[in-house]
Amino acid sequence: MNAIRGEVVRLFSTRLPLWSLLVAIGCGGILTAVIALIGPENANPPMPGLDTPEGAGLAVGLSAMLLFVPALIGTVAITSEYRHRTIGTTFLAVPRRGRVLVAKLGVYTLFGLLYGLVAAGSTGIALVLAAAVRDVQLGITTGQLVTMLAQLALASTVYMVLGVAIGALARNQLVAVGIVLGYFYFLENVLMLVPGVNVIYPLLPGGATASLTRFTFLTDAVAEQTSLASAPLLPPLIGVLILLGYTLVASVVAVAAPLRRDLA
Repeated sequence: MNAIRGEVVRLFSTRLPLWSLLVAIGCGGILTAVIALIGPENANPPMPGLDTPEGAGLAVGLSAMLLFVPALIGTVAITSEYRHRTIGTTFLAVPRRGRVLVAKLGVYTLFGLLYGLVAAGSTGIALVLAAAVRDVQLGITTGQLVTMLAQLALASTVYMVLGVAIGALARNQLVAVGIVLGYFYFLENVLMLVPGVNVIYPLLPGGATASLTRFTFLTDAVAEQTSLASAPLLPPLIGVLILLGYTLVASVVAVAAPLRRDLA
């Protein structure tokens, strides 16, 4: 409990929580508001309108394209301690590294959930307000909207934990940030374009998230613009289990990686 309390104090003594929550509002609310106000049916090519389940789901699911942001936040939060040499003081205060890392992991899991709830909440508010401004009846029920938003919040939590694991493994902030951006923003999308390799996309974090949220915009766009058939997404329950599996692996990596390594 002392390690957890110390990690909470350390986290909230920085500007990271404030900036993270502002970014969550931007990633959720602003993007959704722009799409909803313009109208998916006015895009080129036209997409289903907000008065259809597909259009409303698309407006909500677009936030999933920015899930690499909580991964970046988790990565920066851990690597900043190595960058500023404060990790040594932390390990001196609590000499058992495993206990410190479990505390960090627990705190950032909860912080990832907070980020996800703020991002999802701003997404829902933006969508409802934009539909009211345009005098459009949403094509989904309140229960369906809440379910979609809860799925986004869960995915944000998983990505935050993945970012913490990458930061604990890489330690160098620039390298860790490059890994996050290179993988989540570039490599996963490239794998969808490689014949034979694209079949594993549903098993990757992005594909599992798409299975959970039923956000098929990227896979549909790839299939439409190329001759490749999009890999079928898995059922939502399987997507959840895969994401939880990544969370477990990331947690083990985040705890085990720094145990026997020098701090320099």
